[in-house]
Amino acid sequence: MQQGLSTSSYALDDKLDVRVIGVSDEASFIRAKVGIFYAGITPGCGCADDPTPVEEQVEYCVVQLDINKTTAETTVALLAE
Repeated sequence: MQQGLSTSSYALDDKLDVRVIGVSDEASFIRAKVGIFYAGITPGCGCADDPTPVEEQVEYCVVQLDINKTTAETTVALLAE
């Protein structure tokens, strides 16, 4: 999710909303395309006079999951969508 950020600089891993876009059954693995809605922030330096507001920004990314049918080992790839 960190690599999928577009409006913030730090991904938060709570309040996830995951949507399955599509699934295909290949010979040795199952491929799933998944959309993830999540939040990100752009934290400031933490100084008393830092004007940067720490407000959550809505983020979205699409990933591809390849799940090995024998071992259940899963690889995740960020898709450019």
